[in-house]
Amino acid sequence: MPNSDVLLPLQGAVRSLLLADVTLAGKVSGVFDSVPEGTAFPYVAIGDATSNPDNAHDRFGARSTVTLHVWSAYHGYLEALDIADDLLRLLDHQPLAVAGHDTVAIRHQQTVPMRDPDSDLRHVACRFAIETETSA
Repeated sequence: MPNSDVLLPLQGAVRSLLLADVTLAGKVSGVFDSVPEGTAFPYVAIGDATSNPDNAHDRFGARSTVTLHVWSAYHGYLEALDIADDLLRLLDHQPLAVAGHDTVAIRHQQTVPMRDPDSDLRHVACRFAIETETSA
């Protein structure tokens, strides 16, 4: 089974998990794959993902990464980093139901706060490593 098959269900599972959290929902205008024009800040955008095979003789597996982007118009990093903390709370070392796959582990890899070069926007990118196996 191609390991690229995990990316779409993985993205959907992450988005569903984030949208279901009441605390996060109270802080952001949404969680988007494609951000609609004019969306109010702050919000979370699902960014790039990678997937590499991690197969064994008896199973198909994948080591994937998903990057989530927090965007904020708050002057300073307080708001964006607070939202990033929610992403870590929800994903780092937590279970995740991914259709057709068993989640082995989720680990936070990196958080990078950035100032948007063309505006006063704040941007925090959070990358997660996610190991999965194809469900039997």
